[in-house]
Amino acid sequence: MAANVKLTIAYDGTAYDGWQRQRHRPTIQESLEAALGRMLGQRVVVHGAGRTDAGVHALGMVANFQPQRSLPLDAYRRGLNSMLPPDIRILAAEEVESGFHARFSARGKAYLYFFTTAVVMPPSRRLYCAHFPGAFDLEAARKALPLLIGEHDFSAFEATGSRTLAGPGEAERGRGAVRCLSRLTLERDERGWGPMVEQRRAGGESYRLLVAGDGFLRHMVRNIAGTLIEVGRGRRRPESLGELLAGGDRALAGPTAPACGLTLWQVYY
Repeated sequence: MAANVKLTIAYDGTAYDGWQRQRHRPTIQESLEAALGRMLGQRVVVHGAGRTDAGVHALGMVANFQPQRSLPLDAYRRGLNSMLPPDIRILAAEEVESGFHARFSARGKAYLYFFTTAVVMPPSRRLYCAHFPGAFDLEAARKALPLLIGEHDFSAFEATGSRTLAGPGEAERGRGAVRCLSRLTLERDERGWGPMVEQRRAGGESYRLLVAGDGFLRHMVRNIAGTLIEVGRGRRRPESLGELLAGGDRALAGPTAPACGLTLWQVYY
């Protein structure tokens, strides 16, 4: 019987206002805690590896909880999947040491961002892929990627409220907006499409942006995606991303790309 249980979770975030519990709004955390409460006959607090925004998806979200009474590990996976809505699924349940915390033990995360330049958005892709119809220069966008790799102050890609959990003055004394990106790739993507005839008729291409790092500010991946897409569309120079990092002005960066294109892929421990 496990005293601290780690869950690996996949979900379609379309119908939810993000991960974190909110009053009078459907969230992933609330759904999990309600199902666990019914299973265990007790109030359960689930700690997630981070907050995903409304409409954002996950293939590898991690959470943990500490039950007052425990069940066999496989019962959590089977039992929760029988109680949760079909757009939330438990992929694995395992016992972890008492000090493990899904958020504070994490060393990094990786996200995927999907977008298409198709003239017409195929209906099968609309919930999981952002739509930017028109020309896109993949090589130009790729030239900007090395400028973002490594440790930088990402204030130019930070939305308001990124560090609201810090105490008074802690954001200034602590880490601030400094993060380290370890991997950043942009590739053509066809694996998520249905029959190839669907893509040919729609025109354009589909793309997959992979962003991995030791931590992320609010909307950081979506702001990076929106800015890179502007580079690919010829609306800004590739080298301008280095200038954005140096200046730290969010108003000068690109728009926040739509939430539907973003998926939390993996959490590293």
